[in-house]
Amino acid sequence: MTAVRQEGGIVLIDAGMAFPDEEMPGIDLVLPDWSYLRDHRDELRAVVLTHGHEDHVGSLPYLLREFDIPVYGTRLTLGLVRPKLAEHGIKRADLREVKAGDTVDVAGFGLEFINVNHSIPDAVAVALRTAAGIVVFSGDYKVDLTPIEGAPMDLSRYAALGEEGVLAYFGDSTNAERPGYVPSERIVGETFNEVFETAEGRIIVASFASHIHRISQVVEAAKQHDRLVGVTGRSMIRNVQIARELGYLDLPQEMYVDQRDVNQIPDSDIVILTTGSQGEPMAALSRIAAGTHRTIEAGPGDVVIISATPVPGNERGVSRTINSLMKRGAEVLYTPLRAVHVSGHAAREEQKLVLSLLKPRYLVPVHGEFRHLRHHAETGVGMGIPRENIFVLENGDRMEFRDGNARKIEPVPAGMFLVDAGTVADTSESIMRERQQLSEEGMFIVVARINAQTGDLLGPPDVISRGFVDPQAQNGLVDESIGVVTQTLQRTASSHVTDWSELKKAIRKDLSSFLSEKTRKRPIILPLIVEV
Repeated sequence: MTAVRQEGGIVLIDAGMAFPDEEMPGIDLVLPDWSYLRDHRDELRAVVLTHGHEDHVGSLPYLLREFDIPVYGTRLTLGLVRPKLAEHGIKRADLREVKAGDTVDVAGFGLEFINVNHSIPDAVAVALRTAAGIVVFSGDYKVDLTPIEGAPMDLSRYAALGEEGVLAYFGDSTNAERPGYVPSERIVGETFNEVFETAEGRIIVASFASHIHRISQVVEAAKQHDRLVGVTGRSMIRNVQIARELGYLDLPQEMYVDQRDVNQIPDSDIVILTTGSQGEPMAALSRIAAGTHRTIEAGPGDVVIISATPVPGNERGVSRTINSLMKRGAEVLYTPLRAVHVSGHAAREEQKLVLSLLKPRYLVPVHGEFRHLRHHAETGVGMGIPRENIFVLENGDRMEFRDGNARKIEPVPAGMFLVDAGTVADTSESIMRERQQLSEEGMFIVVARINAQTGDLLGPPDVISRGFVDPQAQNGLVDESIGVVTQTLQRTASSHVTDWSELKKAIRKDLSSFLSEKTRKRPIILPLIVEV
């Protein structure tokens, strides 16, 4: 999410989200912190979406709960957005459809939408004509001269903008470390045909549900080899339906098999599309691998294609899924064993091509980890852009363009909102620390019964441990802990402490010190005082 602000107001480029990593137990989604937008809500004019992937549209339902602003996007992008909004009870969003080649004026911003290739149809770059000059946002792109759907990237329009003069280019950096060019998506289709040609049993293909091009290639391979297509996974079912309705996926009804009916089709006559290419624990492929899917089991004779590469942080989950599928006897194909996936992001030579056409005065690498941004910056230096004209920014950093010059100015708040059980948590750091401590150290619950009038301890306290050490290996640790807590309670009773918060604090302090000395662990300690 990038905010572009001038006198006429603020336009947002994309409204994405991220998925939680292993350090965020229990968290569903990670949203950008838009405190800055709350402070400038009267200036918000529009959200402009470059394409329909979750990391570019996923926070839109939460954003539109707070801000009533129009949303511009292409046909498929808005088609994928609508059911998300409906799920969140947003029924009257102002969605405005555009297409590549369109120009729109929004509060003094001239928006131009430029066709690019990506792993989803209807992806666009956005050129903003601002009071300071032309600013180009690449969106996610690759230069594919033989795309699965639509026309190749509109490089001629980039060249024309370059001749006109581009003030700044905010460019996709995901594959900045990768030399050369990214292969065409059609390479994957050729691999699919080879697999379909030799496979005798069922074929199961796991992909991102939003990777419509990949799904389309599976369907085309199924047509050529007389297989029906089954679909499982909530988001896969939904996106396949949307793509069919909007004409982006040619999957005839007579080829479509409901997931409840896939077992009625001979193994050699079906291919199954599924979610779970990232090893997500609750995704359909993970449940198939674990043997807990309601209708689909994997076994000998099945070929499973994982048509994606792991997003950083998901490697262990993907590896676990592959191992589980192989233990069940399935053959699993994945990169680098076979060419079952190509990236949708430009490699270094493609980035050079774009820079040579746009000839921006300033380069701002975006979309990638910090190391990717730095590599993209070095590519820009190699293309002749002065190092002082390249800005590698982090979340919250702010740039000002004035009189043709650029400089960094004071940053704005840019943390994250965490979605926990469907609710956005405004402040989450303490909760995350507690959850991490629980997952790593466990917890102790201390129950002490106290005479409400005298403050005397009524019998020994109960100490219960969870997730700390194996009960069989405690070796009297709980009994010793009871002794420590008893001493604390007797000491405070003799001091006539009646403030239970002080008593709980003393229990935590003494028991924590004891457990740390004995085990070098510091579990969460939860004292409960029962007045009798």
